[in-house]
Amino acid sequence: MGESKDTTTEVHPEVHSGEHFSVEIPDTAHQISQDSWLQVGFVLTTGINSAYVLGYSAAVMVPLGWAGGVIGLIAATAISLYANVLIARLHEFGGKRHIRYRDLAGFIYGKRAYALTWAMQYVNLFMINVGFVILAGQALKAIYVLYTDEHTMKLPYFIIIAGFTCGLFAIATPHLSALRVWLGFSTLFSLIYIVVAIVLSARDGSRSPPRDYDIPGSKINKVFTTIGGMSSLVFAFNTGMLPEIQATVREPVVKNMMKGLYFQFIIGVLPLYAVAFVGYWAYGSDSSSYLLNSVSGPDWVKTAANVAAFLQTVIALHIFASPMYEYLDTRYGIKGSALAFRNLSFRVMVRGAYLALTTFVAAILPFIGDFISLTGAISTFPLTFILANHMYVVAKKHELSSLSKIWHWLNVIFFSCLAVAATVSSVRLIVVDSKTYSIFADL
Repeated sequence: MGESKDTTTEVHPEVHSGEHFSVEIPDTAHQISQDSWLQVGFVLTTGINSAYVLGYSAAVMVPLGWAGGVIGLIAATAISLYANVLIARLHEFGGKRHIRYRDLAGFIYGKRAYALTWAMQYVNLFMINVGFVILAGQALKAIYVLYTDEHTMKLPYFIIIAGFTCGLFAIATPHLSALRVWLGFSTLFSLIYIVVAIVLSARDGSRSPPRDYDIPGSKINKVFTTIGGMSSLVFAFNTGMLPEIQATVREPVVKNMMKGLYFQFIIGVLPLYAVAFVGYWAYGSDSSSYLLNSVSGPDWVKTAANVAAFLQTVIALHIFASPMYEYLDTRYGIKGSALAFRNLSFRVMVRGAYLALTTFVAAILPFIGDFISLTGAISTFPLTFILANHMYVVAKKHELSSLSKIWHWLNVIFFSCLAVAATVSSVRLIVVDSKTYSIFADL
């Protein structure tokens, strides 16, 4: 976790110029070019197989049904791989390494795009982390209700405990590359709750009467929930921080990143598919937003699965919070030994404050399904699909054929329209749920 010596690789400030707009790229206080493609592949796989997978039966399959859900997940996998490959290929565009998403956008478009991309990415990662804290709180509450009938402690209390634990981990783990051994634990934890969810759901499904697989709600509600389900599809496979993850991989960075992406989208997606499909098969339209709340089985097995989900969520949150940590550490010159008093106290105060805000928002609005949909709509669509295709057209304008340019522009237009529709649908869902549940709701 902490390191006794400075192994930070410094990237000194540069000003990108030439035929592009000039954008100063600051140095970084975190490590770059240190990790193997396999470690990066596990980082990516940790992201998509986080405890969020326990909600995809409800968030994806219920609003889309069997046909739409299966086709949608497979299509979203292919489309997401394609979009991420486009971004990965631009990592060294112009002879420079773009170690942050905003660096790449700024290099191609200029300073305004740099700021706008950073804002979108911040919203994207903040909302993902809000969801992680909610999930961790749900896991703790699920353990609590197994062993007591009083239920005096409500979900917000468990969310606070989860946020505090995430803060401790953030303080102890200085940067993304320092996860190393924790990625192994993360994989183990993921396997535990995924296997338990699949086995117990399959057992419940085999013993249950025929389930209802119809998309619930009125015609107008079905339209909105279907659009929301499409947002959840793109959320499931994309991090919104690919350049930051690619920054950690060793040379050759593009080739090694491709290996990591293929690992994610060929092997890493299989557990996600299994949980989503088996959970929906077992419970139909009654699937829970947290699958472990639906399964029946020995208390000790469900406890182990929930403990694993809680611990994996703590690790996964650190991945998605790392761009904010890197920005703050670099901005205030936090370099050298992770155990130095100044560096340690900075992490305590600054990362503690960031996670306190994240926890507060999570406790106020613990509607996890709505957060998945809204995050996909307002940030994942633009960052992963709209920007990826448009940046590629601009960067490769002298190399692409007319047909290729038309293809990328069609993608830009299609996903822009989808992002607008998904945003409207997601906001509507939050408004409806806000009328049903009070703030600090015990869901």
